[in-house]
Amino acid sequence: MGRIERAMEEAVRLRHPFPAGDASRQQLPSAGHEAERAAFCSDNPLLVTCNDPAGPVAEEYRKLKSMIISLTKRDAFRNTLMVTSALSGEGKSITAINLAVMLAQEYNHTVLLIDADLRMPSLHQYLSIDPGGGLADILTGSLDVKDALVQTSIPKLSFVSSGTAVNNPAELLSSHAMRDLLRELKHRYRDRYIVIDTPPVLPFAETHAVGHLVDGVVFVVKEGIASMKSIREALDILPDAMLLGLVYNDVSQDNLHSRYHAYYYSPYRRQPASE
Repeated sequence: MGRIERAMEEAVRLRHPFPAGDASRQQLPSAGHEAERAAFCSDNPLLVTCNDPAGPVAEEYRKLKSMIISLTKRDAFRNTLMVTSALSGEGKSITAINLAVMLAQEYNHTVLLIDADLRMPSLHQYLSIDPGGGLADILTGSLDVKDALVQTSIPKLSFVSSGTAVNNPAELLSSHAMRDLLRELKHRYRDRYIVIDTPPVLPFAETHAVGHLVDGVVFVVKEGIASMKSIREALDILPDAMLLGLVYNDVSQDNLHSRYHAYYYSPYRRQPASE
């Protein structure tokens, strides 16, 4: 059994319910009016960290947050994180949003959530916000970063949408402008996490380029979507990226004759080929 298979089995093994009424949960405040384009935490049931903070799925994100913080603070603060998957439809965007909310609830951190899926952006829909100008406009030089930032109703969580639709997403995300932007964002606020939702790895070339610019990668695997071969191929495309772990999504529970729509984290480190 390979390391990926073991990581996915361990992810399932770590699953357990979260008792209702746990005092560690954090309630989100009502929406404020700080920005004209304020983002509201919508009633989308997939935004569990907003709408069901005491539920078992939110607790899985809470554990994911804790592990991410632990892994990114072992030496220098590795604060730029990319969330991706092998194929479309595996839940990477929902994972990115819920992870960003959980990190923003951490006392010591602010969070910037960026929709870098310029082909099929969805974060603004989940957040019920007009996308307006965003990442594509920044990269083409038509908008300044400060004018693209949306202060959400969630304290310490800001958002940059994908922006204006473009015909060359691969070129933009592989450009020097993207490299310079991430470098600027990384060092402008040294205590800020930057969570970037990118396109899936296998269908599109630009995710490879972004993977070389970030400090860590969170890889989402949805049960029944990507084959083990596809997962391996996707991970091989990101040879220099720091893979923080696998989020195993939509895991079946045969003993309950149902499906548990949750997100699980399992540490996985790429090892030298000689091992």
